[in-house]
Amino acid sequence: MSKRPWSLLAAAVVVALEGLIAVGLGIYVAVETVVSTPDSLSTAIAESAFGLLIGAGLLWVAWGGLLRAERWGRSPGVLAQIFLLPVGGTLIQSGQPLIGVPLIVLALTGLAALFAPPTTHALYGDG
Repeated sequence: MSKRPWSLLAAAVVVALEGLIAVGLGIYVAVETVVSTPDSLSTAIAESAFGLLIGAGLLWVAWGGLLRAERWGRSPGVLAQIFLLPVGGTLIQSGQPLIGVPLIVLALTGLAALFAPPTTHALYGDG
């Protein structure tokens, strides 16, 4: 399929946005680790590395998988959305609804776009 459907493009945008946020948080933790004294240096380094790796992975899924209409891009995209739902719920329960609610909305939007019939057709064809 030469033209990407809107739903596949929306899914790629959602996953890329999540990747950028993860990279940004990883960089933030790294900078905070350098400019201040963390309670646990090894934990701060691990959190920073985790954010950077997850973010890079999500960007790769969005760019290399979903935007190119590669079948393999759907599974990690769906998995990321499923993982974000309980994170959003936990944020709401811990008194952070201004972060949790948009996160849940973003994850549900991603799931809807990833499972939309035009996305399925673009990734898997008629078969």
